[in-house]
Amino acid sequence: MAREYSRSRRVAQQIQKELAQIVMREVKAGEFGMITINEVDLSRDLSYAKVYFTQLHDDAELIKKAIALLNEQAPLIRSMMGSAMRLRIVPELKFFYDKSLSEGIRMTNLVNQAVRKDKDNNPELDGQDSEAES
Repeated sequence: MAREYSRSRRVAQQIQKELAQIVMREVKAGEFGMITINEVDLSRDLSYAKVYFTQLHDDAELIKKAIALLNEQAPLIRSMMGSAMRLRIVPELKFFYDKSLSEGIRMTNLVNQAVRKDKDNNPELDGQDSEAES
């Protein structure tokens, strides 16, 4: 019978927590703003980890610099993580920017614009919304 959560998933969640603390305390990324670790995708043998992060800035140049900085400091971050966690194998880290948050915001804005445009073009739709809610 399979467990609800596999070992690799549990380890990935713990790595995510540790990385969030390490990046917040140790990585000097002041110009990039706050970096948030969104997900850790761990290989089945626990030797490789893809780390997905977001930051407050949406500037492509700052994103490239943040990726370069994090991947450059990956061995140092890995050693800190290894001393904080009790793992037989500490995975190699590769950092990637997670576009899902910015894409979600973009999609929400597009939907809001379309709804606003519909209401501007069809003023009678405004009354129907309030009637349907009653």
